[in-house]
Amino acid sequence: MTRWKALPGTGRASTEPRGKPRWRSLAAALTRRIGEKKGRKRSLLVDERGVPLSLVASGANVHDVKLLASTLDQTVIARPAPHPDRPQHLCADAGYQGATARQQVEARHYQPHIRPRREAVEEKRVVSGYRARRWVVERTHSWLNRYRKLLVSFEKTGESYVALLSLAAAMICWRQTMVIYG
Repeated sequence: MTRWKALPGTGRASTEPRGKPRWRSLAAALTRRIGEKKGRKRSLLVDERGVPLSLVASGANVHDVKLLASTLDQTVIARPAPHPDRPQHLCADAGYQGATARQQVEARHYQPHIRPRREAVEEKRVVSGYRARRWVVERTHSWLNRYRKLLVSFEKTGESYVALLSLAAAMICWRQTMVIYG
């Protein structure tokens, strides 16, 4: 007597000996080695309202600290000269902790504020009137993700991806200036 075997997920049945997928043999073949991430990463520098000032894109396997110097150097507008009475602050997340990141930030005359999220939550609870600062960059990333062409990158070259990012950043800047002047 022939015994029917159901194929999972297809709604079909088969009597073939290989009708059932061999999951264990495929699992090792699909596992990538560490450090071979696919995709792209973008690094942003924004002002206090979330308007993009600098934008750098690279592969997803590049650490954030390696993009810090190029992100700080590629601002699209001239930065006002730092003054001791009015220091210019730079807020970053815990991915930028370490001596090399701090040296790069201080070499460009910024006052670094690099702290993990849990410390910012604790400070907001303890200090009255404390404003969280890191969410501004996250909001700008969310604005960029609203452009569906950028959410999942299918671009062949990095230059075309950066061009699309620049176009989206220009549209965000235009919308923010319309709020100010319109």
